[in-house]
Amino acid sequence: MSKLSPDAAVAAQYEALPYPHRDPRDEGKRLIVGSPSHLQEIEQSVFGGRWPARPVRVLIAGGGSGDALTMLAQQLAEAGRQAELLYLDPSHAARAVAEARIAARGLEASETVAIRFATGSLLDLPSQGHDPFDYIDSCGVLHHLDDPDAGLRALVSVLAPHGGIGLMLYGAYGRRGVYDVQAILRTLAAEGSPKERISQAKRVLAQLPSTNWLRRNGVIRDHLDGGEAGLFDLLLHARDRAYTVPDWFALIHGAGLRLAEWVEPARYRLNTYFTDPAVLKRAESLSSEAQAALAEQVAGNLARHAGYVVRAENPIAPPPPGDRAAIPAFKDIDPQRLLAAMDRGGRLTVGNEGLDLTLPLPTLAIAMLPRIDGHKTWQAVLDEVKSLRQDLSDDTLTHAAEHIARQLGGIGRLTQRYGA
Repeated sequence: MSKLSPDAAVAAQYEALPYPHRDPRDEGKRLIVGSPSHLQEIEQSVFGGRWPARPVRVLIAGGGSGDALTMLAQQLAEAGRQAELLYLDPSHAARAVAEARIAARGLEASETVAIRFATGSLLDLPSQGHDPFDYIDSCGVLHHLDDPDAGLRALVSVLAPHGGIGLMLYGAYGRRGVYDVQAILRTLAAEGSPKERISQAKRVLAQLPSTNWLRRNGVIRDHLDGGEAGLFDLLLHARDRAYTVPDWFALIHGAGLRLAEWVEPARYRLNTYFTDPAVLKRAESLSSEAQAALAEQVAGNLARHAGYVVRAENPIAPPPPGDRAAIPAFKDIDPQRLLAAMDRGGRLTVGNEGLDLTLPLPTLAIAMLPRIDGHKTWQAVLDEVKSLRQDLSDDTLTHAAEHIARQLGGIGRLTQRYGA
């Protein structure tokens, strides 16, 4: 039997093993949330904290088994926001799973959210006559293309002037060991059906010594937790590449884009990892891109880079941390959990892919966090706190709000938006 081309092999993989593995029956139990394409993040990072007053057009480019589509459609429906969503993927099998998940939630009958499904390649977008999209999801797709630059240019060709893209690419340092094992399996598990190759790969994995870099990499777990689809996608994929931070910026700049905001921007700040002023002083003169590149090397566990990008000429920016006119909202966490995790010194320790990050919060966080409800502005929150503590100056309160917004926003647990 002749060997498949990389394009054909990738297509065959996703027909046999839609990724990630999802059972539509589980939609009644939980909503899978993540980044990019979380509604709160899009509002903050792509639209500057103000969701458009008109219906929004969304493209899920390379939608796989439907995680981003299902999450965003559900969040839009619950928020009562009008939107048109187009799911696009080359895999018929993956599309069937995504359609079944949407049906399981009853979202195909939503009064505010219209969803269409299409099977095909994102590379064909420039010639299909689409109206521009306000938001495009590209999560874990471009790094599987023969020419990722061409793929991103195709997405930009259908991006509205003031729209944005939620982009996720594999991270080079955090995937240490993956490509070593991929090379091993190209020799030892290259033949047979997908199930035969998976069986052989499992035999190889079971005998890897403890010194193997994949065995030592606690961040990468898809081959352990993701079922057969996860193992194949990680270790038997016909084509994938990983990006360093400089690679990421070269890709987006080449397509005429700029970074609006990282997902979990604290991971790209040197002061997340270093507290020694003498060390940090040496980095003060570096650009934000250069500092992010160093932070990636320092952390060593960034297995993916996710962020929101907009056209280079688009001046939009997220609300400044602690802006008194902005409305802070927690994202996927109970504020009581945050308070319980703080020590007496106001430090919050959070686990992040094998690394514990300690983030200092102001002592006023104890009074401020319970008052953040997703509806009050920072001004209203600060007014309530000041009514209890009239000795506090406006500068003290403002600084506390800025600090909380920067720290919790930095780990993806707080977003900001503006009211109508």
